Amino acid sequence: MNLYIAFLRGVNLSGKNKIPMAELKTDFENLGFGAVKTYLNSGNVLFSSDQNGREELASQIESMIKVKFGFDIPVFVILRQDLEDILQNAPAWWGAGREGIYDNLIFIMPPAVFSQVLDEIGMPREGLEQIQNYKEAIFWSFSRKDYQKTNWWPKTASAAISRKLTIRTANTVRKLVGM
Repeated sequence: MNLYIAFLRGVNLSGKNKIPMAELKTDFENLGFGAVKTYLNSGNVLFSSDQNGREELASQIESMIKVKFGFDIPVFVILRQDLEDILQNAPAWWGAGREGIYDNLIFIMPPAVFSQVLDEIGMPREGLEQIQNYKEAIFWSFSRKDYQKTNWWPKTASAAISRKLTIRTANTVRKLVGM
């Protein structure tokens, strides 16, 4: 059995795309997944499956959400061991608990790739934010007090590529890997 983590994009944000996590857990179990756990109310689901295709798993989950809840929710699925690898390759500045700095991990949903994200969003604003990519993730840190001045803050939500991104905090991804 493989251990996976599914990140649902845009769930339970500002009263939109409401999905109760207890129902979501049951729905994952109904898909035949085992050891299902949800974390927080923002669409983080750990599960086991003997299936190997991450994109196929994401497609199954997206279809289930569309049928059950009526939403087109992009889903990013990753093997837990691959997320562990990503975290082990984090830059020293990311997730270091620096005061006034907010650390996020951006996941790029296939078929999108980092170069497309960078082409559309552009470079981070020097002195306010930092990025570094590794595999299908982007480590992103920014100044909390100056977040509105950053280049990436508004664009990760509004750019055309934003539908191919899902973002989690450093604390959230670390917690999920430890569960």
